[in-house]
Amino acid sequence: MPASTTVRTADVAPQPWRNGGGVTRALLVRPRGDDWQVRVSVADVAVNGPFSRFPGVTRWFAVLAGAGVVLTIDSVEHPCGADDDAIRFAGDAATRCRLVAGPTVDLNLMLRGIRGEMRRVDPGASWQPQTRECGLYATAAGDCRWVGHADAEPMPADALRWWPAAPDSIAFDGAGWWLSADMAPAP
Repeated sequence: MPASTTVRTADVAPQPWRNGGGVTRALLVRPRGDDWQVRVSVADVAVNGPFSRFPGVTRWFAVLAGAGVVLTIDSVEHPCGADDDAIRFAGDAATRCRLVAGPTVDLNLMLRGIRGEMRRVDPGASWQPQTRECGLYATAAGDCRWVGHADAEPMPADALRWWPAAPDSIAFDGAGWWLSADMAPAP
């Protein structure tokens, strides 16, 4: 099995937002520090308000729980619910979030200067990441399988598994989101 790291959302301390509108749990920041290239987080959004701006960052956003939100990105409204695909937008765009009917829990992928994506898992179907690194955020428990390996590796719900060397092909029989990041090679 390819080497990976697993982080449960419940094991990460929440950090309050500067605007007081919610909290964020940073599950992955690579590399660590202010010069990160990839960041994966789960946010609890409690009130309507603006998103922080991140110039030079591509953001991916998906609703995990709750009735959903309406993101207004550069004056264009984008309804987002738990059954919708992830939305991609520029981190420096003027973005506001309006809750549809109460608090939500959201998954965020932020990429600085690199390509990548966030897409919903098709349970049991193989996925071929086209990047150096990849991850799986499981919203329901299941098993991961790799092409050419008979053994399955269990994956808990509400957790991120990250592979610093992306497998050629992987499948997950639970629900969740695939994440990918074409990290620059280490110097």
